[in-house]
Amino acid sequence: MGFKESEMKVVFGLVVLALLTRLLPHPPNFAPITSIALFTGYHFANKRMALFLPLGCMLLTDLFIGVHSLMPIIYSAFVLISIIGLKAKSLSFGTVFGASLSFFVLSNLGVWYFYYPLTWAGLTNCFVLAIPFFINALAGDLFYTSVLNYSFKKLFIPSVNPN
Repeated sequence: MGFKESEMKVVFGLVVLALLTRLLPHPPNFAPITSIALFTGYHFANKRMALFLPLGCMLLTDLFIGVHSLMPIIYSAFVLISIIGLKAKSLSFGTVFGASLSFFVLSNLGVWYFYYPLTWAGLTNCFVLAIPFFINALAGDLFYTSVLNYSFKKLFIPSVNPN
């Protein structure tokens, strides 16, 4: 399937955004990948591209940042987030919050399984210590989703002139 020139510009812009914001210094978990997964799932006609673009961005940047044992869990979480975008009726606060919460739960279940005692105390400790990361992730997800949607609407949806 081919892309229109305007779609390719969006794809290229998303890749550049993801690469820059993951590779440049930033607050922990304040990154655009969740927003890109939601955005592509919601807006892209090519659903295969919507699923694989966030994963490609993650893989490319992980090659520089470092590969780790949680990659299958993290990547699976982003597939789920893309599916949330595919099924969403809008990219509202609730949709973004649900995606952020899904990532928080899945990623921290993986962290708990691999790095904490497999007890209720270990699970509780893992999730409590992750709350600051969730706050940063939610802030980043809300910010980047807003920026992506606003930019998309300004660039690709013609405004109606009432005159």
